[in-house]
Amino acid sequence: MRVFVIAGEASGDRLGAALMAGLKSLTEVEFSGVGGPLMQAEGLQSLFPMEELSVMGLAEILPRYPQLKRRLTQTVEAVLADAPDILMTIDSPDFCLRVARRVKAASAVHTVHYVAPSVWAWRAERAAKMARVIDHVLALLPFEPPLMTAAGMACDFVGHPVVAEPHPSAADLAGFRARHGLTGQPLLMVLPGSRRAEVARLTPVFGDVIARLAAERPEVRLVLPTLGPLAPMVRERVRDWPIAPLILAPETGQTAAFAAQKACAFHAADWALAASGSVSLELAAARTPMVIAYDMNWLSRAVMSRMLKVDTLTLVNLVSETRAVPEFIGKACRADLIAPALLRLMDDSGTQIAAMDTTLERLGKGGEAPGLRAARAVLKRAPTWRPRER
Repeated sequence: MRVFVIAGEASGDRLGAALMAGLKSLTEVEFSGVGGPLMQAEGLQSLFPMEELSVMGLAEILPRYPQLKRRLTQTVEAVLADAPDILMTIDSPDFCLRVARRVKAASAVHTVHYVAPSVWAWRAERAAKMARVIDHVLALLPFEPPLMTAAGMACDFVGHPVVAEPHPSAADLAGFRARHGLTGQPLLMVLPGSRRAEVARLTPVFGDVIARLAAERPEVRLVLPTLGPLAPMVRERVRDWPIAPLILAPETGQTAAFAAQKACAFHAADWALAASGSVSLELAAARTPMVIAYDMNWLSRAVMSRMLKVDTLTLVNLVSETRAVPEFIGKACRADLIAPALLRLMDDSGTQIAAMDTTLERLGKGGEAPGLRAARAVLKRAPTWRPRER
């Protein structure tokens, strides 16, 4: 089987890598496409750096539109030239679904999209538009398949990969804290996003939160994992914070070592201040209580605020059907609101644990690994195909 796979950001890279590993365990398969270091570790040679697609928001996309348009054309041409059995697009709908639309217009390739659009939150019409170019959807959340099938697509709930990620041992955690001089000290994880625009917008707000925290809890230490391409930017933007964070970033060729370090940081942290997104599920898997904050360009904020259908964007809140995790979105993304919530969390973290456990159970914890479930779903619904002659 030949699969052309496209991921545009770090969370998609994790999903893609697990799916690739699952497919390799079930059948002979060759991959081409676009992905990050984890997918490359599974055998993908990326057409171009995945980070070029990691952009979100109207104001952020516009200045990069010419480059993104060139990458779109390049990707479509590569898919058509490769003539894969399956075109697998992973999240990043602004780019991925445009690729699928143009590929479908020129071929009959079977299209699979991994991560259902959040039509339960905003822009419900996206499902019907997506059904014109996507044959099969792999859903991360248990309430999404009926919404996709109603729009005309096959859809399987395959679980979320966070439920299958290994947990570091107590010895690993003790070693992590000792190695970085954190033994016995309260530790706050700070996660200002995985895109440049997010980091640029959130680090000033988070820095103000840290300044307020330092005045009340000077003993708290900080750890900040980030992506390799973002590390120089992050270091520059946090250098004036009153508490200097331990910045974790991957070295070239050290993807597995960094993943282990990052896992230790997530589990060693006592609390987290994080950007909105799938990272809330990673924190839930580590049972690390959190405060979520997020803002965007004023134009993107104005558009989205008019379309939102839910009162929370935090996945732990949505899946657990609680509002256990405090969040500060858009105009509420202010240090004078976030800092008191974080201090309250430090005094009483227990209320989030039950919501986290419910979330993980509903996302498939204890069952077959989501990457393998996703691979089985892809093969089950794939059209008839035969291996090409060598």
